[in-house]
Amino acid sequence: MRRNSFAWILMAGILIQLFFCMPAIAANLKTTTSTKHRITGVVKDALGRPIKQVALSLQDASGKVVAHATSNDAGEFSFNAIAPGTYAVVATGSGFKPATSIVSVSTKGAAPVTLAMEAEKEVSLRVAAKRLNQARNSLSPDTGGSKYTFTQLAIQELPQGDNTPLNQVLLQAPGVAQDSFGQIHVRGDHANLQYRINGVQLPEGITTFGQILSPRFAQSISLLTGALPAEYGLRTAGVIDIKTKDGLLDPVANVDFYGGQRGTTEPSFEYGGSKGNFSYYMTGQYIGTDRGLEPPTSGPTAIHDTANQGSAFGYFSYFINSTTRLSLITGSAVNHFQIPANPNQPQLFTLAGVPSYPSAKVRENQFEQNYFGVLALQGVVGENIDYQIAPFSRYSAVTFNPDHTGDLIYQGAASRVFRSDWGSGFQIDTAYHGIDNHTFRLGGYFDAERAEIDNHEATFPAVGGVQSSPIPISFVDDIGLQTWIYSGYIQDEWKLTDKLTFNYGVRFDLYDGLVRADQASPRAAFEYKVFKGTTLHAGYSRQMTPPETELVQVGNIKQLAGTTGAPPSKGNGTPTVERDHLFDAGVTQEVIPGLNLGIDSYYKKAVDLIDEGQFGPALIFETFNYAKGRVWGVEFTGSYTHENIYAYENFAYSVAQGTQVESGQFNFDPSELKYISSHYIFLDHDQTFTNSAGVVYKWRKWMFSIDGIYGSGLRSGFANTGNLPFYIQLDAGITRRVPLPNNAGTLEFRGAIVNLNDRTYLVRNGTGVGVFANQFGPRRAIYGGIKWELPFTKPPSAIQ
Repeated sequence: MRRNSFAWILMAGILIQLFFCMPAIAANLKTTTSTKHRITGVVKDALGRPIKQVALSLQDASGKVVAHATSNDAGEFSFNAIAPGTYAVVATGSGFKPATSIVSVSTKGAAPVTLAMEAEKEVSLRVAAKRLNQARNSLSPDTGGSKYTFTQLAIQELPQGDNTPLNQVLLQAPGVAQDSFGQIHVRGDHANLQYRINGVQLPEGITTFGQILSPRFAQSISLLTGALPAEYGLRTAGVIDIKTKDGLLDPVANVDFYGGQRGTTEPSFEYGGSKGNFSYYMTGQYIGTDRGLEPPTSGPTAIHDTANQGSAFGYFSYFINSTTRLSLITGSAVNHFQIPANPNQPQLFTLAGVPSYPSAKVRENQFEQNYFGVLALQGVVGENIDYQIAPFSRYSAVTFNPDHTGDLIYQGAASRVFRSDWGSGFQIDTAYHGIDNHTFRLGGYFDAERAEIDNHEATFPAVGGVQSSPIPISFVDDIGLQTWIYSGYIQDEWKLTDKLTFNYGVRFDLYDGLVRADQASPRAAFEYKVFKGTTLHAGYSRQMTPPETELVQVGNIKQLAGTTGAPPSKGNGTPTVERDHLFDAGVTQEVIPGLNLGIDSYYKKAVDLIDEGQFGPALIFETFNYAKGRVWGVEFTGSYTHENIYAYENFAYSVAQGTQVESGQFNFDPSELKYISSHYIFLDHDQTFTNSAGVVYKWRKWMFSIDGIYGSGLRSGFANTGNLPFYIQLDAGITRRVPLPNNAGTLEFRGAIVNLNDRTYLVRNGTGVGVFANQFGPRRAIYGGIKWELPFTKPPSAIQ
């Protein structure tokens, strides 16, 4: 009985103790089961890039390892079921120094951890430069359009190498037609080209004969056409995107002496390198020739056609840190051209005191100046944001000096024309990659331009269009024009699947100058990789193109009434903006390894189509509009690469038409105006068929190259109803590299023949809308050069 009583008493005591201890036990159980937490984080390198396959360990306050983890492809990691306390996260990876971060785990959890691992070897500036170049490229997409790229090697493989003028390089691309005075036309547009250097759009300058930009400083040159993303606007027939050489990535030092027939001399140099965080690249060239412009005579030697051209370019950059770079881009071109004389022309007017003045003695000249500068701050923020902010400025001027006596006798007017244009502004581009499968881009562009147009003209009094006095009279007309351009865009590049990319966006442009106009322009395009080697693209873009600043005001026409310099018509509507709908679609196919084929088609419907022409002896173009325009065509491309041989073929069909002249009507004969008012006519620069082809073969240290262009002929005759005969021009080159003994560098010997078949052909025949005189293509000429690549750099070789 006692034993049972004692047992009951003992049991009751235990129950009482359990009752009073239960809260503490429950609290302890809650602490040990429900306060476990996760520690998460990411591992990055010094450039902010994620590092995968990094081994991570978690150590407690005593130094004991309590958990392990490995970073994934995004550099992310986590430790699970970690009790509150203070821990050290230790990261170790091949090629990096160990990194440690202290993390505290409270009852509320732990903040995410970021570990920055330092490379065992210091991160080189070359790696940083390549990273920033990739970031800069990501700011400029090309989804939906066509892109044709000339690499530095491809330029060197041309018969004349990097002595080839930029316009002649671009003639090897599909859809590019040749014109006189160094002009080219892309997909049926007159000019309407945008030039970009390292992604920054240069402000417009006055149209000139000389080539302002040289392939010599290009690391690559790309021609973008078609339905381009919202980032590209204003000038959209073609975007010529030049990536410059960089002294850090392209160290170079050479001198080149090139020249040949037609009195051609072309010395040049390149020098680029780096020191610490600073890199530099500089180049300069001079061109002297006795055949500067396409002459009105067919012979190989023209009369009064000497040209002297000098240009320089510099690229300088400084790394503020491994993710931020400040760059200065600057260039200049100063050119003097003699205007070729046309012998044996009849004297049309009488000048007092000058009974005879042969047309072969007419001496006209043109002087051109171009200067530009861009200051670009470019970098990356974290791993998701790329940006570039670039203020810019450009000044260009053209002075046409007439032969006062000769122009009065043969043209009835002698005009001294000066035009200058100063444009300054800034461009901002940003890209955000923080959302999976999306790249958002946002940016803006501003440009303020001031144009000065001074015209000093001498002409004769006339009655009914017939000269009434041999004594000239003079007029002065000075005009100033201020224009403002404001642009902004937003777009998203959406990777719907691994094969399908959709780019959509909108840009807004406001032009305030000759007129005030604005437009919101939607853009949409997709790119679909059907299967390996086959890519489809299609797109639509709304576009707005402002007129050039080169124009003639109403005052010019009124004061010339009753003179031999009076224009044929009286109308002078103000040039206005062009508005377009553009559709583009194409496909590229790698048929077999090394063989790539492509086809691309386009259609443009335009309102107030812009065109330009030369309507007088001064070789300066004037802007006018057609009320409506239509442009369409198709392009075929092909290239083949196999071991030491490379070949390409590009063929294009194009139609460009306009109707109803609505500005600059005074430049047209009344009968042409009447015809155009009721007919679509071909534009003067329309060329139905164009073709470019080339072959490069490398054998040991030799390189042989040949390329050619074909054109069906530009338009001619009344209202452009005719066209010139077709032409074919072949160029050929041979190159040999010779290493010098005692590490004295390398010599490159180059020989080239332009117009190998010596075909005599007309680029223009003096007829058609906005065409003033004959212009013949080049005759056969032989050139040669020696380039000395100095020993303290290692420039890329054109011959492997």
